[in-house]
Amino acid sequence: MTDTTFKAAAAPAESGERRVIVLPIEPGLVCLRGLSPKRLRFEVEYGLERGTTANTFLFRGGECEGRPVGPVLVHPPGQSFAAPFLEALAQQLEGPGRASAGHQDPPLRLVVGFVNPNRAAFLRQLAERWPDLELIASNAGAKLVEELWQQRKPGSAPSNPETAAADPDPGPPLPPIRIIKGEEVLELGHGHRLRLIPVPTPRWPGALVAFEESSGLLISGKFFAAHLCSEPFAEPNRSSSEEDRRHFYDCLMAPMARQVETVVDRLEALPIRTIAPGHGPAISESWRSLLADYRRWGESQGKAKLAVALLYASAYGNTAAIADALAQGVSRTGVRVESVNCEFATPEQLLETIRSCDAFLIGSPTLGGHAPTPIVSALGTLLSEADRTKPVGVFGSFGWSGEAIDLLESKLRDGGFRFAFETIRVKFSPDGPTLLRLEETGTALGRELLGRQSRQKRIAAGGLSESRSNPAVLALGRVVGSLCVLTTRKGEGAEALGGAMVASWVSQASFTPPGFTVAVAKDRAVELLLHSGDRFVLNVLAQGRQQGPMKQFLQPFEPGADRFAGLELDSSPSGQPVLPEALAWLEATVSQRMECGDHWLLYAQVSHGGLLDPAALTAVHQRRSGANY
Repeated sequence: MTDTTFKAAAAPAESGERRVIVLPIEPGLVCLRGLSPKRLRFEVEYGLERGTTANTFLFRGGECEGRPVGPVLVHPPGQSFAAPFLEALAQQLEGPGRASAGHQDPPLRLVVGFVNPNRAAFLRQLAERWPDLELIASNAGAKLVEELWQQRKPGSAPSNPETAAADPDPGPPLPPIRIIKGEEVLELGHGHRLRLIPVPTPRWPGALVAFEESSGLLISGKFFAAHLCSEPFAEPNRSSSEEDRRHFYDCLMAPMARQVETVVDRLEALPIRTIAPGHGPAISESWRSLLADYRRWGESQGKAKLAVALLYASAYGNTAAIADALAQGVSRTGVRVESVNCEFATPEQLLETIRSCDAFLIGSPTLGGHAPTPIVSALGTLLSEADRTKPVGVFGSFGWSGEAIDLLESKLRDGGFRFAFETIRVKFSPDGPTLLRLEETGTALGRELLGRQSRQKRIAAGGLSESRSNPAVLALGRVVGSLCVLTTRKGEGAEALGGAMVASWVSQASFTPPGFTVAVAKDRAVELLLHSGDRFVLNVLAQGRQQGPMKQFLQPFEPGADRFAGLELDSSPSGQPVLPEALAWLEATVSQRMECGDHWLLYAQVSHGGLLDPAALTAVHQRRSGANY
């Protein structure tokens, strides 16, 4: 299906070789797929480290009702794929021998369904190559394009990088923008009719999806996406990418589950035959199941009685990356996150969110030494309307001095608010270890809220717990398991991530291949490092010698703390941590994951192991109730 491959001339070594392949879909329509074997940058949704694809769709020019119609490009990639994508697009538009013509008649139209600084930078390159370019965007998308057109992402220059200084080379002028306010249909060549549908959310206020009516192809952008590097246009079956799509949902969709469900309702009414997201393979056989999955995954958020308000603005995407990590950590505990993009939210939406939530997180970039005006307004509403007994948190990114973060912190502290955690300051983009610390910070906040709720329920019930008198729950507690410590390490050098937890819900599951299952609570920090393909060690503890390891790994850790600090560890063949005081150890690879209520059940296949003390007995965990560990 691939007819041509275009490679990046000088792709950064840490990102692998980026290239663009051309996938013909039907007459007059091709997919230009950017492939990157590794993630392009540290962002929470790239955590599975399976690379990514950037899918762009080109409807060729032709005739419609006897008049010439120019080509339409839907959802261009970001700057990361600039070199190979420009080469591929030039060949498709201009043909052999005309790649430098720089002229398109009729003009090239570009549907911008997702806007950030990275894409705005690439739009400028497209406008330089095709000066008569016309942009098509939603109202919010057009506003973002206009704001970002002359903006440059802050670097490491000695001057204040957050100040939008005049660029000696301002680049091409902003092309004309056709604004899509409601649903509109573009009549294209080759009999194609492209319906454009605005689908705004707090994370992507300018989101615009496209539906090609004759083929039933939904070009969905961020919705239903997965960061997975694969060449075939469509996935071979549902299970091949389910974990990747679930991870993408948990990272980016769960914090705005209500708005996402509204989008799903709207899209489900379309006569879809295939969903083609902006990242990952298309879904042709199981798209109905995927829509159902989106609803099911959002159910826990909808049922949650506790909620955290996440108020932010993000000039370059860095503050949004912090917000994503915090939101994922909170969501893992079952506490709902209400995301509010302060640049696009109405005062009524902001007020309703503040009055209905149980904690407040507010984040801002620093632009020219100040906080953006929408954040200052949101801060004023928070100070005047929020309950002082509810915890707050402040976060933000900066390039130089971070005055906006200081402003938020000082005003809320002076206002008598209680801070849930130390103010988070990140210079430029958060790296892998920082993202893990942010997620753990969000999880700690969610646990605090749940603990307070539980204490209030016990007081209201006179100190009695229903589970302690439930015979079935008491009987469940008599199911015993061996005491183990699960340890894992991922990555190398400064970007290495490690985790550990005490595990007692462990059982052998297969002889051939040798394998076992282990249950991991969703709010465990180590769960982020235990996806399919990840390796870990199960350290089986010895009876009479279990107290030391348990004390080490049951203690409360600060977010981002090294679980192995001060310990002398051995290593498995793949470099996983082994506890020398263990009775035995097993190195295994996660093969499958199954969602079981508030836990993930992992099936892992054993590759190596050792018996360190043949004479010792296995320590066993005895419980009085099946309602807790």
